[in-house]
Amino acid sequence: MLNEADLIALAITLKLALISTLLLLLFCTPLAWWLARTRWRFKFLLEALIALPLVLPPTVLGFYLLLALGPNGPVGGLMEALGGRPLAFTFTGLVVGSFIYSLPFVVQPLQDAFAAVGRRPLEVAATLRAAPLDRFLTVTVPLARAGFFTAAVLGFAHTLGEFGVVLMIGGNIPGETTTVAIAVCDHVESMQYAHAPWLSGGLLLLSFVLLVAVYALNRRLRLLRA
Repeated sequence: MLNEADLIALAITLKLALISTLLLLLFCTPLAWWLARTRWRFKFLLEALIALPLVLPPTVLGFYLLLALGPNGPVGGLMEALGGRPLAFTFTGLVVGSFIYSLPFVVQPLQDAFAAVGRRPLEVAATLRAAPLDRFLTVTVPLARAGFFTAAVLGFAHTLGEFGVVLMIGGNIPGETTTVAIAVCDHVESMQYAHAPWLSGGLLLLSFVLLVAVYALNRRLRLLRA
């Protein structure tokens, strides 16, 4: 069964995934919209930079983020100069790391969804004198709702299972930066095999349910369009 430390780690993980997903949706929506519509010749460089976490080992990404967020890094040094504390080994640092690590899982579904909308519906709305923001909210967003759902689910699920980046940036501070993935590793290292299956099984079940929801929604939308 789960003990108190496991429940705290689960709460931290869910909180981290929720905050990261909300921030990703707010940031990635205008970014993906611009990427889907721009004709900038060097757009591929930005797309490659966004996709870098897909191929970069998590520990490598976490190492460079640790340097940046630590007291001797540009971000951590700035925080200290402003009277704050470095973001390394804090929950806020975990949010920053999760945000960067899950960025491509949110940007790419949104970009594909916006590209699939096309220009014709927006041109029709423009002829009706709809403002750009109105066209986006009333035309693009409803047509791209499957992309929003997929991006949110993938971003949330990916954050749940993060290990390398979280460990490098946040360490293993109980009650503050210990997530479920780290707690499972702790149980295995201490040979507490009675606790590890509960946490691992919970993450497995939740991840499976989220992915089933994504595929079910996409299937339903394809049937409606047929």
